[in-house]
Amino acid sequence: MLESAPMSKSVTQRIAKKQPDLLLFDGCDCVSALKALGEDNRVRILGLLMDAPLGVCEIARRLGMEQYNVSRHLRILREAGLLDVEKHGQERLYVVPKSIRRSRAHTRVLDLGCCSFQFDQ
Repeated sequence: MLESAPMSKSVTQRIAKKQPDLLLFDGCDCVSALKALGEDNRVRILGLLMDAPLGVCEIARRLGMEQYNVSRHLRILREAGLLDVEKHGQERLYVVPKSIRRSRAHTRVLDLGCCSFQFDQ
């Protein structure tokens, strides 16, 4: 199996500058978002957060993961523009931005502009 070296942030920014149609939402680009979604646990986390905002502890409990690993994945998703943080007292809740979340009867869709992902119930 061939593995490619991860692209640096500067490479992604140059691609976005050459091809402005890759820009999606809030200045984020398609390459960064898709790169962040390239890991199964991050997709599982987004699937949970499509329904309601959750904190690190609750996400870790529901997915059977270590809190440290959940925090690391949340940071990557946040940096890619796929999550927002809401502070409620001392707790931080992670939520999928309304600008990329579409929910209709029995469908939950993450719409990145270049493509969309449907999460099953």
